[in-house]
Amino acid sequence: MKVILCPVSEVEEGRPVSVNPEGLPALAVYRIGEEYFVTDNLCTHGNAMLTDGYQEGEVIECPFHGGSFNIRSGKPSAYPCTDPLTVYRVIIEDGQIAIEAP
Repeated sequence: MKVILCPVSEVEEGRPVSVNPEGLPALAVYRIGEEYFVTDNLCTHGNAMLTDGYQEGEVIECPFHGGSFNIRSGKPSAYPCTDPLTVYRVIIEDGQIAIEAP
């Protein structure tokens, strides 16, 4: 089963989109080149939405403490973040970005 998140047209590179699907945590949708990625939106270090931070290429920086994560893998890339983000498998279908329901 899949969960539709948003149209592809809503996601611009460097401007992640926040989505709040029913029954799931807040999610962030990213574009890197022609690829799309979805991670949890809540920073694993503090109570901050990553979509309020700064995306540079494959890295999203948390707006609170400057820690960051690799968008592709979810792995922390700068202190104080040490716990990885959950990364979801993306499905593109009929111009919509979706994920497999966890």
